[in-house]
Amino acid sequence: MKFTAVFASLLVAALSAAAASLDVFDPPVTSPTAGTDSDCHLRLICAHRDTSNPPAEITDTVGMLVLVKDKVITPVILAENFSILLGHIEVTVPLVFEGSYYQLDLFGDSGNLSPEFTIQGSGISF
Repeated sequence: MKFTAVFASLLVAALSAAAASLDVFDPPVTSPTAGTDSDCHLRLICAHRDTSNPPAEITDTVGMLVLVKDKVITPVILAENFSILLGHIEVTVPLVFEGSYYQLDLFGDSGNLSPEFTIQGSGISF
């Protein structure tokens, strides 16, 4: 019985140590900035800070960028399977309803939202 308890304690400690060695890389989205007006079909750069000094053990470096409207994640994937260590990704503004309160959500090691911006030029509105 004591052997089982000691073995279980060592197993939990080993698993905890392995999980603790991974670092979360949390690059905030710095562009587009608040109040940016973006036209449909034009290029937009999503920048997410200086990536020259990331942690040694990042849990996930593969990024995905999605469009958010009114704080709701949409099914519009703007980019995927890129390295978040690039520091930025260039995408085309999609053909969506014109309006404010759009954001970009950068997924990778963690999720980060851009400031709110406006999309215009589609001719589509409510």
